Amino acid sequence: MGEKLSTKEQKKLEKLQRMRHSMAHVMAAGVLKVFPDAKIAIGPAIKDGFYYDFDLNRKLTPEDLELIEGHMASIIKDDVEFERIVVSRDEARAAFAGQDYKLELIEELPEDEEITLYKMGDFTDLCRGPHVESTGRLNAGGFKLLNIAGAYWRGDEKRPMLQRIYGTAWGDPKALKAHLEHLEELEKRDHRRIGKELDLFSLQDQAGPGLVYWHPKGARIRVAVEDFWRQEHYKNGYEMVFTPHVGKSWLWETSGHLDFYAEGMYPNMVMDKANYYAKPMNCPFHVMIYNNGKHSYRDLPYRWAELGTVYRYERSGTLHGLLRVRGFTQDDAHLICTPDQMQEEIREVLRFSLHMLRSFGFEEIAAYLSTRPEKAVGDPARWEAAQASLKEAIEAEGLEYDVDEGGGAFYGPKIDLKVKDALGRSWQLSTIQFDFNLPERFDMTFTDSDGAEKRPYMIHRALLGSLERFFGVMIENYGGAFPVWLSPVQAVVIPVSPNFADYAAEVAKELKLKGIRAQADLGNDRMNAKIRHHQTQKIPYMLVVGAREEEERSVSIRVRTGEKVDLSLQDALVHIQKKIDEKAMP
Repeated sequence: MGEKLSTKEQKKLEKLQRMRHSMAHVMAAGVLKVFPDAKIAIGPAIKDGFYYDFDLNRKLTPEDLELIEGHMASIIKDDVEFERIVVSRDEARAAFAGQDYKLELIEELPEDEEITLYKMGDFTDLCRGPHVESTGRLNAGGFKLLNIAGAYWRGDEKRPMLQRIYGTAWGDPKALKAHLEHLEELEKRDHRRIGKELDLFSLQDQAGPGLVYWHPKGARIRVAVEDFWRQEHYKNGYEMVFTPHVGKSWLWETSGHLDFYAEGMYPNMVMDKANYYAKPMNCPFHVMIYNNGKHSYRDLPYRWAELGTVYRYERSGTLHGLLRVRGFTQDDAHLICTPDQMQEEIREVLRFSLHMLRSFGFEEIAAYLSTRPEKAVGDPARWEAAQASLKEAIEAEGLEYDVDEGGGAFYGPKIDLKVKDALGRSWQLSTIQFDFNLPERFDMTFTDSDGAEKRPYMIHRALLGSLERFFGVMIENYGGAFPVWLSPVQAVVIPVSPNFADYAAEVAKELKLKGIRAQADLGNDRMNAKIRHHQTQKIPYMLVVGAREEEERSVSIRVRTGEKVDLSLQDALVHIQKKIDEKAMP
């Protein structure tokens, strides 16, 4: 099974969360020392830390955070008691007179709910707790205020924009130091930062937030991913399909998406007196292909794949680089099969998913099986059979897994695959999802061996999730230093002086003829400056050439890792091609 916390670990986590929640109150008290007129909103503990939202009369600065930290240290030193107070609704209103956000929260509390305040010196907050006994239980050397961000009140873009201060808190300075070093490594690997440094992609709000512009180098990587993706799909018995980017509202009414997903869809367009929508998913279009003809059990299974670009209206506050966008390309596929074929199809698609993830360097993979919720469509017997097939496939592959009882979508059970990256973070990528809803809604049928019309099984499947999000995960996993096969430029040829530019160009041409992405740097910079530049661009191989190399038809290779080796040009071609074929690092 997946990782479970021991009782001891659970207690340690609860202690940390109580400490971080208390630290959020200490921070709010510190803010009020600096900004007495501030309006306070909410301040929960979160993973690795805490935050608090404030309505202030000016923008916070990094210098403000230092000042607030000083007040927090003083409050901790003074060992102020946390006092829990039960109050009536009227007493709560009086306690927060003028604090509009707290008053709104009070009004929304159920009539029969006990209202509690926590008093810490001259600071009082509306809070359920729990907290530490007193501020002296906190560690003045174990916390740090990290950054300032904007946050809409209650996550609603129509409500006021507040200023959110994030902080982290740990049991001791050593743990804090380790966490800050981890955050520094995360910052170095941030895909938005590396994407800009390596000129891979951009997001341009003035032209439309959450829409990705793939630059030539990023597009090189995307093409390599897509080419491999298509090649492996054909090997595994899939056919490619292409479907429109828009469709009539009838599609989304029939699929049911307009009933529960309309807010996540782009507004309709009226054309030819009909309503059209940009597609938020590819599934109904694949169903339309299926329903375009009659099908026998002899024709099944169908495995139809598409790199289909879809559009979803995500709130601007939730957008995050490539990881959360409004336009993205799903590596989508739908398997349509008979009940007898279901188990083998599930086993094969799971095996295929694992093969693809491992091909991109992800070896630590865990599965999460979500089962039938209380409200669900479809025959319960079909649910049971589908869940059993998913479970058997997971166990056959020897994967660790957790079961989320009742956590499936209303239309079918699913497997999610999560990978761990180089920093130990988990990312949910692949999904294998049964769907008992669309075959019913679109009246999908096949003729079985007994001549009766029957309903096929339909399985949604995404291996990488979306190309945009997967690209962001890959950038952070590799820190921009991709395996050779994915590097946008796999080799650059650098002459030691302009006298050897012709040989450098010849070497680059030989590399290109072998299908290696190469270029010759024939600019006016000195050789060492060129080497430093290409090192920052994380190019796997720099091939330096001068008089000896030209005479011997060889190259002096400087590997991205720092290794140096002299090889004949022919041996260099073989070596680089071998690394590409093996999907290896240089």
